Amino acid sequence: MTTFVDRVELHVAAGSGGHGCASVHREKFKPLGGPDGGNGGRGGDVILVVDQSVTTLLDYHHSPHRKATAGKPGEGGNRSGKDGEDLVLPVPDGTVVLDKQGNVLADLVGEGTTFIAAQGGRGGLGNAALASARRKAPGFALLGVPGDLRDVVLELKTVADVALVGYPSAGKSSLISVLSAAKPKIADYPFTTLVPNLGVVTAGATVYTIADVPGLIPGASQGKGLGLEFLRHVERCSVLVHVLDTATLESDRDPVSDLDIIEAELREYGAGLENRPKIIVLNKIDVPDGQDLAEMVRPDLEERGYRVFEVSAVAHKGLKELSFALAELVGTARAAKPKEEATRIVIRPKAVDDSGFTVVREDAEGEPLFRVRGEKPERWVRQTDFNNDEAVGYLADRLSRLGVEDKLMKAGARSGDGVAIGPEENAVVFDWEPTMMAGAEMLGRRGEDHRMDEPRPAAQRRRDKQAERDEADQEYDDFKPF
Repeated sequence: MTTFVDRVELHVAAGSGGHGCASVHREKFKPLGGPDGGNGGRGGDVILVVDQSVTTLLDYHHSPHRKATAGKPGEGGNRSGKDGEDLVLPVPDGTVVLDKQGNVLADLVGEGTTFIAAQGGRGGLGNAALASARRKAPGFALLGVPGDLRDVVLELKTVADVALVGYPSAGKSSLISVLSAAKPKIADYPFTTLVPNLGVVTAGATVYTIADVPGLIPGASQGKGLGLEFLRHVERCSVLVHVLDTATLESDRDPVSDLDIIEAELREYGAGLENRPKIIVLNKIDVPDGQDLAEMVRPDLEERGYRVFEVSAVAHKGLKELSFALAELVGTARAAKPKEEATRIVIRPKAVDDSGFTVVREDAEGEPLFRVRGEKPERWVRQTDFNNDEAVGYLADRLSRLGVEDKLMKAGARSGDGVAIGPEENAVVFDWEPTMMAGAEMLGRRGEDHRMDEPRPAAQRRRDKQAERDEADQEYDDFKPF
């Protein structure tokens, strides 16, 4: 049964925003008390957060589909819908989040580090929030925005200071068991270690972590054995320790050739592993032949510039010197790392000529088609109830105020040409008429109910006129529904 998983594909779905409510306040002797439809609630996010108590991605291997809750719709009486609850998914320290193409989205290191894997949709405005001096009684509300649907890949890269690498049965598990309190599985057959083991070592004032990586063999960087599956766990380590078997029973192997093969695999894998500080450990010197072979190859290894330690995990020989040497290298690596700077807020204002959308001509089967792409127009389309003529007219006015009509005319669009708003797989297509601003006239004065009119003084009429002119420039983002 699988107990350790370090790579999974996760399918996450954020909650959709709740729909706004179109409602009119009514009470005795006052049947038209004005719009009182509440806003829809925000959809819940899907959030990845580092939890030190989690060491594997096993839960997501068994249950790869995760979904946050949706926001509730608004109600009459100016009652806003309840926000959806965020779905918090704990992941191990050192988890890398990638998209399906392999691009890194986030590198989660450190307790409490978070990443929003899928953003919840915003709730739609109710007709109370859409009311203004010009639009006194909107007969429509905005729909909630669907939450993000996303497929991400989670890869676990062990966070450790030191990594033990070497052939299967070289004694890495035995070494980590005597240097730390870790209790890995130890046996006299290859590939005993099937998952990375972590241990904590104290050497003087220095405390560092050490990882026992499953054995490598020739071709590991190309997928042979278990090497490729676990080489990623070496990437974060500051120091590499080559554990060489001086008592191997295989006639075609010796410590020097083993070192050359493992070094070649590290270079082939990349990620800068060939340039990490390295120490050579000649293990199993408690065996007479092992001691003789260690003394024979040590001068050759030292000529290559390596620091060499002869140890025996079984007899506990040479361990103290090794642990302090590793502590020295770890301390040097930590000091060389740049200090983490305080969190900064980076403000990137949009260019003054950035309209926020694009218009591209994409003729289909000889028929002209103009595609409009942009965050605002695509969101506005998703929030429009196309069964409500008043809502459609409101959308037409918003697009015209944004400048969509002007860009379509500049792009060569003519009356009757097809216009698509949104991506190809999920677009709204309609036949364009150049007078979209006339949507108000075609549908009447939207949202006005003359039964609610009362005699107004001249000063009030002037203020209302000014409000009507200002309302033409208002954007959805000016409202604060949450």
